Amino acid sequence: MKDKLIIIGASGHGKVVADIAIKMNKWQSIAFLDDDESIKASMGLEVIGKTTDVFTYKYEADFFVAIGNNATREKIQEKLIDEGLRVVSLIHPSAVIGTDVEIGIGTAMMAGVVINSSSRIGNGCIINTSSSLDHDNVIEDYVHISPGVRVAGSVRVGKGSWLGIGSVVSNNVSICSGCKVGAGAVVVKDITEPGTYVGVPVKKID
Repeated sequence: MKDKLIIIGASGHGKVVADIAIKMNKWQSIAFLDDDESIKASMGLEVIGKTTDVFTYKYEADFFVAIGNNATREKIQEKLIDEGLRVVSLIHPSAVIGTDVEIGIGTAMMAGVVINSSSRIGNGCIINTSSSLDHDNVIEDYVHISPGVRVAGSVRVGKGSWLGIGSVVSNNVSICSGCKVGAGAVVVKDITEPGTYVGVPVKKID
């Protein structure tokens, strides 16, 4: 672990990520990179350059990609990994992580998250504020679990999918890659086709 953490993205998601990093108290300094030149600081932390400047700091910092869009986050993070930069995960001190839980690199777990035993969380995921995942879940790479989501046991969520705020997934359900589940939606059976799903229970609308 390096003394410095550089967070890519200084907007809203970046602020939440920075707050987690501060509370983890593992880095002597934390700074941002952001492509918006009008942003000079965020959360009292300096913006020290653009995303393209990341390789300047390759040997002196750990890195975290704080981009909310799943596809963009994947593109940037995978490039950093390919170039040998050290990408870390950030876990809020209030998160409750069960026994035999695996967490991939570049994943953020926000305040109030609960991950129960024997779950697998992939790389570059966002497990957002006060969401809960029960036992034996598999959350594939670059998934976003929004605030207040409730996922029951033995659920699989495919790569790059997004579960909207307050949505619910019943036990033993699989959601394929590339899905968007709307706010407050309820998933009670497998979703096998990528698309946008809303309602109680969900129906495909796009």
